[in-house]
Amino acid sequence: MATGIRTESEAAGLATRSTRGEVGGWQDQPILLRLVSIALFAGIWEIAGRIPVSFAFPTFSATFTAFIGLIADGSLPLAYVSTLQPLLLGIVLSACLGIGLGTLCGLWRTGEWLLIPVFIVLQAAPVAAFIPMVTFVYGIGMTAKTLAVMILALPVIVLNTYKAVRNVNESLVVMCRSFLGTRWQVVTQIILPDASPVIFAGLRLGVAAGFVGVVLAELLITPTGIGDLITFHRSRADYAEMYATIASIIALSTLTLIVLQWIEVRVFRPETRGA
Repeated sequence: MATGIRTESEAAGLATRSTRGEVGGWQDQPILLRLVSIALFAGIWEIAGRIPVSFAFPTFSATFTAFIGLIADGSLPLAYVSTLQPLLLGIVLSACLGIGLGTLCGLWRTGEWLLIPVFIVLQAAPVAAFIPMVTFVYGIGMTAKTLAVMILALPVIVLNTYKAVRNVNESLVVMCRSFLGTRWQVVTQIILPDASPVIFAGLRLGVAAGFVGVVLAELLITPTGIGDLITFHRSRADYAEMYATIASIIALSTLTLIVLQWIEVRVFRPETRGA
């Protein structure tokens, strides 16, 4: 009888696991789901362009053809050479300053009172309003565009680093001090390693904000790079080329964030690999 009961239980368990496997089959293939999502988006775009919803809204096929043409004539790669310079410079400077200031504010209460309100205001403020002021002070060169990237990226990185340092596991800090660890050892071996996942997440969000900043800078400060392509094709009513340029910067930022998220999961959050 016991053997029969165990056999029935095992059969029920196998049936349950089989059902779960069938239900979760699609969920276990995220790449396929993403490809289906992209295909649906492209199909809806194509239909909306053929209706059309607006004379200035091209079809997906026309936009993709324009994208290939922009690559073939070299205008899109040349535009990215100009756009990526202030973007990379602004993100690197924002990362260095942001992590340093955020760590300082998290460890030093006076620094928290002095600096954190400023970055909260910068994060909440309409950043586009600052760009004309930056142009008035620094002109229309590389400095102004780099500052535009930093205005958006720096507050995000500072605030995330500050929160990460402030919310470090206190038991780890107490343990280090109980072993007569110095202040430097507490910071470098306990606080920063424990806060690194949230700090890297802040860097990822800062990169996303940096893409917004560089496009705003090239549209509002001086038409160069990607901003120049968007403005030029809009003025000529080449809407397929304009949308292709916009879609390319969106695709680049999305791919960059996906790579950063992959690094975050593999390096800083190994416990979430199976999620």
